[in-house]
Amino acid sequence: MNSNEILDMLQRHGVKPTANRIIIAGALAQASNPLSLSDLEVGIATIDKSSIFRTLATFKEHGLVHVIEDGSDSAKYELCHGTGDEHDSDRHVHFYCERCNRTFCLSQVHVPQVQLPAGYRVRGVNYLVKGLCPRCAAQAAMQQD
Repeated sequence: MNSNEILDMLQRHGVKPTANRIIIAGALAQASNPLSLSDLEVGIATIDKSSIFRTLATFKEHGLVHVIEDGSDSAKYELCHGTGDEHDSDRHVHFYCERCNRTFCLSQVHVPQVQLPAGYRVRGVNYLVKGLCPRCAAQAAMQQD
């Protein structure tokens, strides 16, 4: 994702494009997996942890990031490629590998529709599958042979 696309994405979600926000959105866009606050802090040495945290909170408030609670005691963040509307059109499954402790975005696997009783209103969905990623599953199979 280039800088013009990042600027456009921030503006579509109603987020003022400050230098820090552009850098953090760029880091999330370049990542192959969802990132924790610590991952971002290590990867972006020019921005302090509290500024990264505040930016992530702003991104969450504006529907720009998915926040994934994978059981690792550290929330992970990834860019949401939905429209920025209240309805999240980018709901998909995440996978947590119990061996390498990485979280994967499975954007091609959509979260199934859940029928809730009358009066309930969905504001977010966190659909997480746990197990072994392909690399760890192959390593485990080789160790059993």
